[in-house]
Amino acid sequence: NILFCWGISCFVQCLFTVFSHNLFQSVVDDWIEVYHQDRDVALLDLINFFIQCSGCQGLVTAEMFQSLRNSEVMQKMTETFDENNEDYPLIKPGPYWKKFKANFCEFTAVLIQQCQYSILYDSYLMDTVISLLTGLADSRVRAFRHTSTLAAMKLLTALVSVNLNLDVTRCNAERLCEVEKTRISVKRLNHRLDQLERKRKKVGEKPLEIENMMNAIFKGTFLQRYRDVIPEIRAICIEEIGIWMKMYPDTFLNDSYLKYIGWMLYDKHPEVRLKCLLGLQGIYNRKELVSNMDLFTSRFKDRIVSMTLDKDHEVAVQAMKLLMLMSQNCEDALSSTDCETLFQFVYTTHRPLAVAAGEFLYKRLLSYQGTEEEVLPKRRGKFGANPSYMRKLITFFLESELHKHVTYLVDSLWDWAASLLKDWECMTTLLLEDAEEGEVALSDAQESALIEIILVTVREAAEGHPPVGRGAAKKILPAKEKKIQLEDCTKITEHFIVVLPQLLAKYSADAEKVVNLLQIPQYYDLDVYSTGRLEKHLDALLKVVKGIVAEHSDMDVLEACSRAYCVLCNEELAIHRSADLARTRLIDELVDKLNELLDDCWHEVCVIGSRNTWNMILPALQCTYFALLWQLRSAVERSSSKVGQTFMILCDLLLILSHQASSDDEAAGFLLYLPSTSLQSKMLLFIQDHVFREEEEEIKAGQQKKEGYKLNELHRRRSLLAVYCKLIVFAVVEVAAAAEIYKHYMKTYNDFGDIIKETLSRTRHNNKIQSAKTLILSDSTPIEIEGGCSVDLSFTNIKELARRFSLTFGWDQVKSRESVAMIHKEGIEFAFQGAAGVEGKCLPPNLSFLLIISEFSNKLLKPDKKLVYGYLQRYITEPMSCRGDEWHPLVCYSNSLLANEDEERSVITSLRERSPTSRSKTSSFKRKLSNGMKIPSSYYIWLAESSVKMDFLMYCIEILQYIGHCRLASLNPILFPSDLLFSSFTRERLGPVIWV
Repeated sequence: NILFCWGISCFVQCLFTVFSHNLFQSVVDDWIEVYHQDRDVALLDLINFFIQCSGCQGLVTAEMFQSLRNSEVMQKMTETFDENNEDYPLIKPGPYWKKFKANFCEFTAVLIQQCQYSILYDSYLMDTVISLLTGLADSRVRAFRHTSTLAAMKLLTALVSVNLNLDVTRCNAERLCEVEKTRISVKRLNHRLDQLERKRKKVGEKPLEIENMMNAIFKGTFLQRYRDVIPEIRAICIEEIGIWMKMYPDTFLNDSYLKYIGWMLYDKHPEVRLKCLLGLQGIYNRKELVSNMDLFTSRFKDRIVSMTLDKDHEVAVQAMKLLMLMSQNCEDALSSTDCETLFQFVYTTHRPLAVAAGEFLYKRLLSYQGTEEEVLPKRRGKFGANPSYMRKLITFFLESELHKHVTYLVDSLWDWAASLLKDWECMTTLLLEDAEEGEVALSDAQESALIEIILVTVREAAEGHPPVGRGAAKKILPAKEKKIQLEDCTKITEHFIVVLPQLLAKYSADAEKVVNLLQIPQYYDLDVYSTGRLEKHLDALLKVVKGIVAEHSDMDVLEACSRAYCVLCNEELAIHRSADLARTRLIDELVDKLNELLDDCWHEVCVIGSRNTWNMILPALQCTYFALLWQLRSAVERSSSKVGQTFMILCDLLLILSHQASSDDEAAGFLLYLPSTSLQSKMLLFIQDHVFREEEEEIKAGQQKKEGYKLNELHRRRSLLAVYCKLIVFAVVEVAAAAEIYKHYMKTYNDFGDIIKETLSRTRHNNKIQSAKTLILSDSTPIEIEGGCSVDLSFTNIKELARRFSLTFGWDQVKSRESVAMIHKEGIEFAFQGAAGVEGKCLPPNLSFLLIISEFSNKLLKPDKKLVYGYLQRYITEPMSCRGDEWHPLVCYSNSLLANEDEERSVITSLRERSPTSRSKTSSFKRKLSNGMKIPSSYYIWLAESSVKMDFLMYCIEILQYIGHCRLASLNPILFPSDLLFSSFTRERLGPVIWV
């Protein structure tokens, strides 16, 4: 028995090993030889193979196989199966196990293929295997059900292949018999005919046996498992039945089998629904099979149409593809209402579904499937049928009433109708030429839609990626697609360089059409103007654009013209001189015209006093505003000497325009304007570059300049800073911008301290809470924290900056109560920001900021100190964990909030627990000090050389506590190393002790 079991294990191990060597046929052939010698041993090997492929470590022995029934064997295998282990080979992740599943299926197919010529029909092998798999498929163990169902379904698929081969063999045998019978009429006797008849009868009996095996598997496994609770098992059954219908339609392609796929279209799991759709695609794709689908189509067509809205994107895509096949191969399968519903999916944001809908739309509406003779009457010269298809596309676009989504429509059709969408010559001909005889000219709406389509197709061809909202970010195109993109760009340029001026001239009065047409030049290869000697077309374009500027006042049109000039005036182009000259002349003419209008306007205001002139003043101020912005940008780029004057005028203009909201005059209200976020950022960057950074650069360079020049530069920078601070004070720009100004308070105190201090005072008067938050922001931003300690070299300066800020609150604590409380609240939140919590022994990264806000503690009222201290305790859930030098900022800040020494002692005791040795030394030190003993100098040396600064600080604090407790009027001088004492608490409480 031991040797027998060892042999079975070796054979099963061999079957596992063969998965990596693709030697299925040789292994199966060896197994067949063993079967001929002893079929029980061979079957036992196969049974254990299926069981171990399920992940079960149990082994069916020969005794069990011979003495027990199948149900009893399955019961024992179930008992040996580890149900706690949910993983089994078919669901394990990784490439090896994915290959295992494929090889398992292939092995099952090879097993039947190799057995079909010998032992398949012995009524023992297949009965045993089918019985085994049926029993495993009924098991309550998921691994058994999954593995056996897969094996049984693949076994049935292999039997279908065998049956097809038998049909071919039977047909061949019948033809041979017929041929032989014709020969018998000449020769009376023929022994070969008898042989052929016997062979034909034998072959004719085998399909019946195969049919019985197939029915046994279908009824014993499929009918039980296609409704299994595990979706993977249901998906296997549906996938395989779709294969059977395609392979053997005579048996399986009928309503009695199709109903299972129809029912599973309603399955709640997307994988099962997907397998149904994929199986149906294989059927509807073959016209010879569609005739058997009439009842199924009428019964389940509405369900398939509704699945295009499936929440699973892949299911929706495959449903759309299936409907397209139904539309192609089934006449009247889809109604016009169904088609209109499906056409609208070209506008969906999910690109695969939109592309599938685009294919459906193209094959249903924009392509012709008839013969060449039927197509010829619709042709129009060299464009063929494209004009008629283009008209259909325009009509569809307008009837869909989604006029803002032409980009999505073009992208959906791009993969299928590229030849139509890239026929720009046909499109522009429809716009420029009159309609031919028998055709109706395009309406205004159709012309607008066609121009939109032209713009979108040009953009798609030039950029080579889907529009925003469809697909991922821009990707690097392959070489082939890049070549196509360059060819399309060249084709666009060569065509529209000539045609665009004509289109602009024709539609110059229509703002919507002009805006779209003026966007086309940005997709040109503009070097073609010079290399192709096409300057005359450039002049024509510039002339038309100039006329459009003079004719229109619509902002969209003027912006489109500006962008066109910007593209043509690129300094890297050979044509930029001509374009820049045309632009300069246009600006000069506009400025002259503006001056004339302003003169008339001011005359009307001064003499007549008309209120309607506000309608003219507003555009004039807007022109001034944008001109200042343009000069400011140019000045920054070219370091113009008038940059400061331009900036100050801009700030004053913004200050005027932002305060029109308070006016009761309705006309003045039109002048209200607040700067955008991007403009505020640029203005702040300007201040940093031209006020603070220039000074730093001069200091670093060590330039020796004349005193008069230095004074002028200082005056210029002070003026720039003052005019910008006015915007902060009057809330023209966000108050948070003041934080960037306050950071420079210490470094630039001599030059700009009075301006910054006044700004701080004014903003605090306007909004105390917001001003306090700004102070916290200015103090917290420069700090970089690592491991609880500041690594910024300017930490001392920041602390001094906080001290200076605290002095600006004055002596009236009641007046500044709200602001100071807000500073402490925001500061505590920032200090503990990003910490995992004190409970997790994790040091807050910004803990050192507590040393900064401790400078504001003396501005708190005593009741507020208790409130702030209580707020601080929310972040310290476990005081015992706050031990170590790194928690020094928390200790100092807590001490700064306490009102008396008793509270200080309790906090120090809770926040700092030293070792017993340290406590004993401290107690001894206190006793000596209370007895009036002088501390020896060696003790100070030990303190000075100690590497644990925090321990020494705690000694000092306890000494000071003792001094305050005893109310000593005088004490011998005690020397403390001044570089180790850095607590404001220590300095304030030192009392009569001499500071060295």
